Amino acid sequence: MSETHFDVYARNYDAALNQGISLAGESKEYFAAARVHCLADRLAALNAAPARVLDFGCGTGGTCRELLRQLDARVVLGVDPSADMVAVARRQHHGPRVRFTTVDEMPCDGSFDVAYCNGVFHHIPPAQRLATLARIRASLSVGGYFALWENNPWNPGTRLVMSRIPFDRDAILVWPREARALLRQSGFRIVRTDFRFLFPRQLAVLRPLERWVARVPAGAQYQVLAQKEA
Repeated sequence: MSETHFDVYARNYDAALNQGISLAGESKEYFAAARVHCLADRLAALNAAPARVLDFGCGTGGTCRELLRQLDARVVLGVDPSADMVAVARRQHHGPRVRFTTVDEMPCDGSFDVAYCNGVFHHIPPAQRLATLARIRASLSVGGYFALWENNPWNPGTRLVMSRIPFDRDAILVWPREARALLRQSGFRIVRTDFRFLFPRQLAVLRPLERWVARVPAGAQYQVLAQKEA
């Protein structure tokens, strides 16, 4: 999906996203916080304390505050290919420790400890995915971590939600095995894969069970946590 296409949706991006995910009974803020909580748990288990965090494909920037808070980072940089999205993010979330810029201006100097990316690669044409991963890898320090979140093609609810979101209807979903293979090709070591968001709000009482079935490919989204190798 092109930059121009996302520029068209910049003003109503959040509303369109919430319209789709409302089937789960939750808002985009709930999912953003839960994704970052999962990442924070995994990093804590690895004794990783990131100071500089990159949010690749940050959209309107809402997740950057969660990354700053839950990872206790010193600074978070959100980047997006759409200049209009970046403008919205700056108006809504810019601060002394949270900054935003376009992907074209993203520093690829190995200065980030963690890169986070949610729901971006299914919008990138398959032929361009390795090149995108190369840029993300270049932004990370050696030993830095990359958290790749994608929508789970195995989950029928995921496909239903995406069909309700205008900018997701032409997306090409990334299968977990494909995501891991792309990461390995790009010089990353796979740390683990977690599946999340198995239960909608109506079954919220069961959500504590998700951590015990994280390896089962049933949740609406999955995270592949990978580490940059020398």
